[in-house]
Amino acid sequence: MISKTYYKTKDYCKVAFSLTNVSASTVDILGLKNDWDSPVSMRKGKDGLYFASVQLPKESIHEFKYLIDKLSWVNDSSADGQVPNAFGSTNSVLSL
Repeated sequence: MISKTYYKTKDYCKVAFSLTNVSASTVDILGLKNDWDSPVSMRKGKDGLYFASVQLPKESIHEFKYLIDKLSWVNDSSADGQVPNAFGSTNSVLSL
């Protein structure tokens, strides 16, 4: 799930990501700010929910995917859309 918090006086939006029902040791988000080399690591809560928050510029578009256990790429069904990528699959899209 993705939630967005916009601030009237700030030039960024706080974006909160959460994943449930994931059996994993690690979950990372890649692609935000067009950076596929620097993952945003998600933390695992006591309830098993993985979560992370980032600040992203307002009026920007980001492609991203989750990387589960450094092996499996997963899209977010709650993203604003999906676009084809160069590997024959799709990336999730976040529009701010």
